[in-house]
Amino acid sequence: MSLFSRIRPARPARDEPLTPGQAAERALLMRLLSLLLQYPDAELAAAAPELAAAVADLPPSPAADHLARFTAWFLRQPAHAREMHYVDVFDLRRRSGLHLTYYLHGDTRRRGTALLALARSYRAHGWETADGELPDHLPVALEFAALMGPGPGEAPLRRHRRGIRLIHHALDDLESPYRHLLASLLALLPPPTAADREAVRRLAADGPPAEQVGLHPYGRPQTEPAPLTDPEDPR
Repeated sequence: MSLFSRIRPARPARDEPLTPGQAAERALLMRLLSLLLQYPDAELAAAAPELAAAVADLPPSPAADHLARFTAWFLRQPAHAREMHYVDVFDLRRRSGLHLTYYLHGDTRRRGTALLALARSYRAHGWETADGELPDHLPVALEFAALMGPGPGEAPLRRHRRGIRLIHHALDDLESPYRHLLASLLALLPPPTAADREAVRRLAADGPPAEQVGLHPYGRPQTEPAPLTDPEDPR
């Protein structure tokens, strides 16, 4: 079974100044990003040649170029190396975690409210996340964008673009090939404003809001505020 069958065909966006071909291409880019940002399990590894071929067939663009750089790396790596690298950069480092509401709300009550609002927004558009998936997980938000189009579908990505930019900076500092996936996504989002750049700088320096009530991005309790740095990570 093709890995693309995990995701239903994208619906056309309403009131978007895109041709049908452009809308389909953008949906495919979002779908590819959603798949490639998931944990590289055996199913994803088996589908890697198919995904790389889909990337190679994309019309030239900055987003497609970054995707091609990532898939070239992905195809060269042994399975265990891909898995270890994914866990290292996404599961063991707060600055490059993939749960978007953390960057906006930190470990506060407001994060729980934001997660609930996001899940309700998905349901209002006739879509449910899989069991156990938080609605703010970046691959989930990308899947929703692929399904619903640049208007309502990409609204969660635009709302959390500062967190996405911070993840990209963290991956770039680590020289992780996954930085190309974030760069590809950023090429599809509105360019940053001066306020965006300043907010990302503050997030990198100070971390998100801290409060000892709410959800940790990976479900683990905390006993003290958590800046976006790792005690054993000098970067």
